[in-house]
Amino acid sequence: MSYFMIIITTLVQMIGWLLSAYMWVVIISAVLSWVNPDPYNPIVRFLRNATEPLYSRIRRTLPFVVVGGFDLSPILIIVAIQIIQRLLAQLVFDMGISSMRTMGM
Repeated sequence: MSYFMIIITTLVQMIGWLLSAYMWVVIISAVLSWVNPDPYNPIVRFLRNATEPLYSRIRRTLPFVVVGGFDLSPILIIVAIQIIQRLLAQLVFDMGISSMRTMGM
């Protein structure tokens, strides 16, 4: 495996970890929205600051996301993260296969 492939694989893994961490932030934020926590709590403020910009952008772009007072934007974000992670994994796999073919393996 070439150094370029090692760097690309490492970068894709780091992006995957960041996407997974953000997915958990979205999940925790969605669960906390059901219980109406103290808005002055630093953890709640961090979660809202980390997720609300993306939620509001999705709500503006896709107005049908709010159905009967139920906000589906966290579900859309989680699905999008899962799709991006799968695409990145497939990209690295395809690059590895093509690099093995060029090396004659």
